[in-house]
Amino acid sequence: MTSNDVQEKYLNFFISSPRNHREIVPAPLVLESDPTTLFTSAGMQPLIPYLKGQRHTKGKRLVDCQRSLRTVDIDEVGDNRHLTYLKMLGNWSLGDYFKEEQIPWIFEFFTKELGIPKEKLWVSVFEGSKDVPKDVESLELWKKLGIPESRIFFYGVEKNWWSRSGAPDKMPVGEIGGPDSEMFFDFGTRHNPKFGKECHPNCDCGRFLEIGNSVFIQYQKNKDGSLSELPQKNVDFGGGLERITAVVNGDPDIFKIDIFTETIQKLEKITGKTYKENKKSFRVIADHLRAAESIASEGVYPANKLQGYILRRLIRRAAVQMRTLKPNFTEFDFEKINNNKVISEEIGKFKQSLNKGFKEIEKLDFFDGKKAFDLYQNYGFPLELTEEIARDRGQSINKDEFEKEFEKHQELSRSASAGMFKGGLADNSIEVTKLHTATHLLHASLRKVLGEHVSQKGSNITAERLRFDFSHPQKLTEEEIKKVEDLINEQIKKDLPVTYEVMSVDEAISRGALHFFAEKYGKEAKVYSISSFSKEICGGPHVTHLGEVGRVRIIKQEKVGAGMIRIYAGII
Repeated sequence: MTSNDVQEKYLNFFISSPRNHREIVPAPLVLESDPTTLFTSAGMQPLIPYLKGQRHTKGKRLVDCQRSLRTVDIDEVGDNRHLTYLKMLGNWSLGDYFKEEQIPWIFEFFTKELGIPKEKLWVSVFEGSKDVPKDVESLELWKKLGIPESRIFFYGVEKNWWSRSGAPDKMPVGEIGGPDSEMFFDFGTRHNPKFGKECHPNCDCGRFLEIGNSVFIQYQKNKDGSLSELPQKNVDFGGGLERITAVVNGDPDIFKIDIFTETIQKLEKITGKTYKENKKSFRVIADHLRAAESIASEGVYPANKLQGYILRRLIRRAAVQMRTLKPNFTEFDFEKINNNKVISEEIGKFKQSLNKGFKEIEKLDFFDGKKAFDLYQNYGFPLELTEEIARDRGQSINKDEFEKEFEKHQELSRSASAGMFKGGLADNSIEVTKLHTATHLLHASLRKVLGEHVSQKGSNITAERLRFDFSHPQKLTEEEIKKVEDLINEQIKKDLPVTYEVMSVDEAISRGALHFFAEKYGKEAKVYSISSFSKEICGGPHVTHLGEVGRVRIIKQEKVGAGMIRIYAGII
């Protein structure tokens, strides 16, 4: 069965009666309106407002397949199950059904729709904490479905509690979460004779593969550190499409499913090596290139910070593994795999750095941890590569020392970036909301004064000011700045209404909405209109009428590159 088959079966199962879910358009990988994260890492992430009670236009029962990227797993890639980029099957109840419906439904999907033997399924449930009782209800539901207690395990907050920040004590005020119940497939001892009878679903021995997690989101963190129940009880299910497909096909190696077949075959042809004898390198390259291609498809370029840093790191890690397979690799080898110019160009740059790093290594008589970190920092050498070189020389590296240097570097980076926002918006505060709305006015005014060649290239909004990058060959004259500023404030003085509609991106474009970052919003998006003055696809917060904004003043401008101008503005 292919991954597309599994995805189609899942969506159809939850859309059909009596489950009656509505399919929603998956969110983009890069969420412009969420400053708290670099990437969409879970299907529930874009749905947080609705889990808290906001009404969703598609109703209370939703289903989709969401692209996700999890950098927390980047060092785990190389085994048979971990990925940085994955597709997550998800279904939600927004204050509608709860455990009594969710557990039997997902059990039915796995056992009847996919034909997974129920005797191979193990589950885990929440053992309880000082704030939340033991989940006896889920235990009884699983037993009723025929899962014996011997295959049901209780775990604490580290394993069976879900929130974006982890355990309840790590949740910030206002964050939501709840206990969960996970499903595991047992591949048995035939795949690895080392598995013993003491194995349990969370022992990480490789025998069990998690294939689904039903989260019961019903709590919110209070200012005093306690948890209180939300006004509505929610269900948030997530199941990795790649893992589920592997289970259906009876193989614990997710890299043997159809998604990776073509890449693995191309790698074997390019390198002259086999997957069977070089699994780690093949897996890292296959995963990282897939992730990099997805990030690059949303307009992200390799850089030294934010999303661009993750993209660069993924590409360079793939290049390091390629070198172990084919020392004389070229950027064109990567083009043969996925034909992505962004990736091949970055490979070309990094190869030069790799070559310089190897020349530096030739000068070293020994490796201790600090030298390994210097190679990592200056030439992008991952620790595993330096360890491999050290082993070839009969030496070893002090990992503790490397970690200390790395932590020191991270602390310096955190200090240097203190106060920086993570994404286009600093937060969703009133001040940021006003300036975000003003950005729409600025964009429209620039196009009216300078011409329709003006297009947004980036924005940076904090509570104090907005920064707006746009295409234009030269700086504005004082007269042009005054015209733009006056035009903005004329609209504010009229107190024009700010409204939005949800529609397909294609419809939005056909109706004249500006869409320079439309690829970030998926197939459906919000289109914000300021009377007839401005119409733009956008996912961020806005005021309801312009009188709330206040008077806008352009503070300064600067030329930041060929054909690009940056304007700073604030509210007075």
